[in-house]
Amino acid sequence: MLRIGRKANGDVVFTLSGRIDKEHIAELEALIAGEGKDRRIIFDLEELTLIGQDGMAFLAQCEAVGIALANCDPYLREWIARQRTGS
Repeated sequence: MLRIGRKANGDVVFTLSGRIDKEHIAELEALIAGEGKDRRIIFDLEELTLIGQDGMAFLAQCEAVGIALANCDPYLREWIARQRTGS
């Protein structure tokens, strides 16, 4: 199960709690699309407990287009770095 909280005060912060599975990606994409182009989006991952390969790839794509990943676990940060370098 994935719970999504939203706070906005200039930036839009989505707090992701639980696990990101493949079926949650479309919902997250819709939330991103619903925000204005001029708003900075941040995913707070502190309460994220589990993430599969699809979720990791999605978050890597989000970061590549400028979405910030706050409180990102070191294993996920390392995986994203490896994806960028092709290792």
